[in-house]
Amino acid sequence: MIRGAAIGLVAALTLSACGGGGGGDDENPLSGGGAAKGAITVGSANFPESGLIGEIYAQALEAKGLKVNRKFQIGAREIYYDQVVKGGIGVMPEYNGALLTTSVDKTSTAATTDEVNAALKAKLPPSVEVLNSAQAEDKDSVTVNPQTASKYHLKSIADLKPVAGQLTIAGPSEFKTRQQGLVGLKKVYGLDFKKFQPFDAGAQATLVKLLTENKVQAADLFTTDPTIVQKKLVVLEDPQHVFSAQNVTPLVNKSAVNPTAVAALNAVSAKLTTQDLLDMMKRIAIDKEDDPKVAGDWLKKSGLA
Repeated sequence: MIRGAAIGLVAALTLSACGGGGGGDDENPLSGGGAAKGAITVGSANFPESGLIGEIYAQALEAKGLKVNRKFQIGAREIYYDQVVKGGIGVMPEYNGALLTTSVDKTSTAATTDEVNAALKAKLPPSVEVLNSAQAEDKDSVTVNPQTASKYHLKSIADLKPVAGQLTIAGPSEFKTRQQGLVGLKKVYGLDFKKFQPFDAGAQATLVKLLTENKVQAADLFTTDPTIVQKKLVVLEDPQHVFSAQNVTPLVNKSAVNPTAVAALNAVSAKLTTQDLLDMMKRIAIDKEDDPKVAGDWLKKSGLA
């Protein structure tokens, strides 16, 4: 999944951002300070859904009597992945397909959940592993506003080929250089857009506003974004699977988690559905509720707290 701010900006902000999100102290995650104190360091990327899932993981671990050190809002995968590999972060919410093609094997053509997870297990560094994937899935998408869909009769990404040169597409900065982004869209569907408008993760509301006002005609939106339904936006089908399976999956440093922690995280995966994500993200993005309350309510409803 394409997530996070422009890499240069993220790199500059990483140290200050790592302390955000609640509960943790302020040391650099790479220092491993949380682990030294007997706590499992749970991280998150710098977009709302990752913070929510990180909070779910943290509370699920705490419900089993484990100490947790929160290090949320770290940045994009290009920043946090190495921290997990090195042990500065013990548990990270991930999306299996995006993890594979951005950090583990950029040439992979794995598409289904089973294919993606098999490839990850074969090629991840020995210090880390993926635990069980949830049914919950949140993909990147090429989403267009209703007027663009109607004008060009768009249902599939393939339908964009004759008109892409007339359209501006917007998305996170790294969407420009990723296989599950403009690189793959050009290679697989032959798309050359008129312009790419980059946005940082915190500007998602601005991106949606520009899309609905037709100042951009297409955007990389996450499929659990509640504004898609609210604004009657159109998610285009992806018959060639540029965007692979994107199941919510815990990425863990093996030295940071014991069997109790693994069981707690796998229990979350066994319960978490795409509809759960949609419902919770509505509460956060539209109803403006806090992550800890939304996460806690879901864990209680699911019998995990």
